[in-house]
Amino acid sequence: MKKIINRNILKPFVLFGLIATVFFFASCEDEEATGSPIGISAVYLQDVNSTVQDRVVSFGRLGQLLRIEGFGFTGISKIYINGFETFFNTVYVSDNSLLVRISGDTPTVEADEEARNTIRLVKGATETTYSFEIRDSAPSINNISNTLPNAGEEITVFGTGLIEVSKVIFPGNIEVTTGITFDEEDGEFFTVTVPSGIPDSGGPLLVETANGRVYSPSYFNVRRGLIIDFDGTGSLGEFGNTIRQDELQSASIGEGNVSHGNYVYHGPADGETFGAGANRNSEVFTGGNESWRTAYTSFIPVTTPVDSVAFQFDVFVPEPWEGTGFIQILLINNFNGGEFTGGVYNYIPWIVDGAVEPFKTTGWTTVTVPFSDFYAFSDGDFTFEDVLQLREGATFANFGFFFNNSDVPLGSVTGTNSDVVFPASETSIAVYTDNWRIVSLAVPALSDFPE
Repeated sequence: MKKIINRNILKPFVLFGLIATVFFFASCEDEEATGSPIGISAVYLQDVNSTVQDRVVSFGRLGQLLRIEGFGFTGISKIYINGFETFFNTVYVSDNSLLVRISGDTPTVEADEEARNTIRLVKGATETTYSFEIRDSAPSINNISNTLPNAGEEITVFGTGLIEVSKVIFPGNIEVTTGITFDEEDGEFFTVTVPSGIPDSGGPLLVETANGRVYSPSYFNVRRGLIIDFDGTGSLGEFGNTIRQDELQSASIGEGNVSHGNYVYHGPADGETFGAGANRNSEVFTGGNESWRTAYTSFIPVTTPVDSVAFQFDVFVPEPWEGTGFIQILLINNFNGGEFTGGVYNYIPWIVDGAVEPFKTTGWTTVTVPFSDFYAFSDGDFTFEDVLQLREGATFANFGFFFNNSDVPLGSVTGTNSDVVFPASETSIAVYTDNWRIVSLAVPALSDFPE
């Protein structure tokens, strides 16, 4: 009698055998992979925006993508950078290469000393540690307390990543390496004493930090950008109710950064006040015959976008200024005061994040107003040429300031919908300005790896 074998009965056993065999070999391979030695031979920076998109590097910054070359990477389960467990996608791991991005949460100067500046790869009981410098994100500079100080005065430079500042190179290649103090905890600022001999053409500061080098905008000591300094550079317009030359003040005022010769006082006379609801409480203008095209286009091209060229002035406010009054900066002389439109910018430093915050200074400080903040150029693709043409087409090309003491609608200040209005009130606030000037906001290109 012939035996009949039911192959359907055997199928599960065959399938189980195949699966067991696969798992056996896979287990052997995994055991072999996790037990094999690991080694790193080189680290590459992956940067699609560079002319060298895959270069060998000795350091990396937070957020950068690295390609690590070596051997024995198959089976890696953890990557630690500066002791911080860093996510990686196993899809981008081969036995000889892997991709990993340095997390923005990776500690740098605060990392444990043993783990600082290391990359550690782990698989099973096997691991390797590779010395590799980890730097914070590239530092940045967003403000300088006074960009036209006297030699010997101290300035504060604000930004990010300004850790362990070791050198400041001023325009004219003048280096300062001593007397620099910095924010050790957050790297948000440093102070330095200004040397003598800086050329009047000015330019950027170049700062060396533990996080690398960084340029400031090109607006330090740009005396060639002066419109008027009330001491001989530029002419003062004297007409109507404007402040005359003999009404300027010159007593030395301010602590740290002190006054430069003559300056403008925009407040009421001693013992008097500005009443609520009035504009043009004080006004001061240039003579109106100055040519910005002749004076400034040699170092600021007419094609420069308006957010890269600015008006700067120095201000001193010795007592708290809050709740009322503002300075209106006018590109031309055809306004009645109090406008929130056209070729004007309204300087209201006591409004911060939509609320009233008292403003005062201990010394003279620099205010920087990009031309993109002027109402006429706040919405559109404008260039410095548009600013020049506005002035050149004006009947009265006097540049000047009003002190206004009218109501301030918050929406007009912030450019948002708001029903909030700050009502004017009687004031005796003292506000002083000096050194009105045009500057470039361009920041020179700087790379960790000069091409």
